[in-house]
Amino acid sequence: MFMRFSVLALLVAVIFLVLFLRRVMGAPSADNDRLAEVRRRVAPLLNEELKRAHLKAGAPVFIRIFKEERELELWMRDEMGGRYTLFKQWPIATYGMAGLGPKLKEGDGKAPEGFYHVAARQLNPNSKYHLAFNLGYPNSFDQFHKSTGSALMVHGSDVSIGCYAMSDPVIEVIYLLVDAALRGKRQDEVSVQCFPFRMTEARLAREEAEGNEWAVFWRNLKQGYDLFEQTKVPPLVGAKDGKYVFRRRDP
Repeated sequence: MFMRFSVLALLVAVIFLVLFLRRVMGAPSADNDRLAEVRRRVAPLLNEELKRAHLKAGAPVFIRIFKEERELELWMRDEMGGRYTLFKQWPIATYGMAGLGPKLKEGDGKAPEGFYHVAARQLNPNSKYHLAFNLGYPNSFDQFHKSTGSALMVHGSDVSIGCYAMSDPVIEVIYLLVDAALRGKRQDEVSVQCFPFRMTEARLAREEAEGNEWAVFWRNLKQGYDLFEQTKVPPLVGAKDGKYVFRRRDP
């Protein structure tokens, strides 16, 4: 009887260990009822739309967000050339009322600006805001500047104070494509770049001329923005001495 108990205890321990490792390593979990229903309803039409664009669910994806324009872009890698193609852009329902500029502290109502990465463990199909994924704020850049905050997401339900809120039909498409990319074994993390506005030279120069306190920070963001505009491949991003640093990647 003692032997049976020992074997049972070992089996339970192994099951808990496997579940823990799946969580830590970000392995995609099985669909819950909500996600399964969304997949059944949305995937057939989405796959047809992808086919018309010569794209396929499971390809690596990349997201850009622009506060001032209230737009979110989703790009997908073109398997033929290796560059990313704009699949679609959607209106952002809201990102709160705190305006442009980076998030600095918990409760300031600001949505993050900067370069973030989303792994499978950051996806939440059980969100009270329909579907959601955590941006990973604060990243190493934010931590260097002692910025605080938590649970900063892209999610549905149209409402937010500091997150990027989309309509439910829009977040369903975005979530399915991000989930498919992370399940596809060719992408460990999805890059999400959050900008105050489209980073044209003229637009940024206007802020610099007006002495905006964030102009230097935004000039740093523009370096990463420009690299993608040149190559249509998201650059590698790191942080050093309180600034973002970038490495160009070609197709």
